[in-house]
Amino acid sequence: MTVKSGKERPPGEVRRHDGPTRQTVLKLLKTRGSATAGELARELGLTEMAVRRHLAALERDGYAAAKPVRQPMGRPAYVYELTAEAEQFFPKNYHLLALDLLDLMEQEEGQKGAAARMFEARRKMLYNRHAARMAGKPLPERIGELASIQNDGGYMVEVETASEREYLLHEYNCPIAQVAARYEQACSCELALFRDLLEADVERIECLAKGGNKCTYRISVE
Repeated sequence: MTVKSGKERPPGEVRRHDGPTRQTVLKLLKTRGSATAGELARELGLTEMAVRRHLAALERDGYAAAKPVRQPMGRPAYVYELTAEAEQFFPKNYHLLALDLLDLMEQEEGQKGAAARMFEARRKMLYNRHAARMAGKPLPERIGELASIQNDGGYMVEVETASEREYLLHEYNCPIAQVAARYEQACSCELALFRDLLEADVERIECLAKGGNKCTYRISVE
């Protein structure tokens, strides 16, 4: 059994937009909020047709969307905006905020172990959120549900059948890798969550936060 998410783009696919002109179009739409092809063409010193080719590629890949705007006369103009998918092209430092908050919690007088309690509370929250998806299903289906949950979270999951009584769940991306590298509780709580959701024997045999190429979990039929 192999489970892959259709929502995940193959690694490196976004590089088609690494060209300087298309990157500039992305940046202009980000800073302006919206713009017509004509406005972008004047800003870039290019022909409108050339800009439209870049916009068409961005729209095709789901990074930009066009909406018509009525004009006093003639056909409506089309204004382009970035979609939520395009946010991946711009810097994000959420992990720095998360680490700062966790460090402050640990430094507060009388708050020793606060980070561990926070991760444990998150584990319980995630279990309550997803447990219903597992109810009454055999283990292979529960594993498939878990893969779908993790893929929705950006973990880039594959599941393989190692034997009749053993499965391997691979996570090729860790959205909280920087946090997990400093706070091992993040990894231990994920392992505990998997055990609870799957109601199976789960062992982590490779970990990104500890220098592995991926996080791999061995799931055994008890």
